[in-house]
Amino acid sequence: MNNRNKRSNPESDLYRAILTLKTEQECYDFFTDLCTVSELKAMEQRFELAKLLNDGLIYNDILEKTGASSATISRVNRSLNYGTDSYRTIFSRMKQTGEEDKA
Repeated sequence: MNNRNKRSNPESDLYRAILTLKTEQECYDFFTDLCTVSELKAMEQRFELAKLLNDGLIYNDILEKTGASSATISRVNRSLNYGTDSYRTIFSRMKQTGEEDKA
């Protein structure tokens, strides 16, 4: 299927496959096999930026702390505030399970 210039397929087997992972190690191993090092680092950075923005840090503090570009911070902020609320869902669940401090 050619998804060029289109949204990804929310019914892809990929998302069901991710839901079968049971441990952090399984998840890490799967994403290590699936993604390049650069892709993983980019996703890790975006998640860290979302956490910092959600915690109320301002752009300049985040720039200093992470070295991320202002464009990346802005993109993550847009997703955090105008996206599907998935970041906030995850942060809430992590807080409930005590995983937030580890993340």
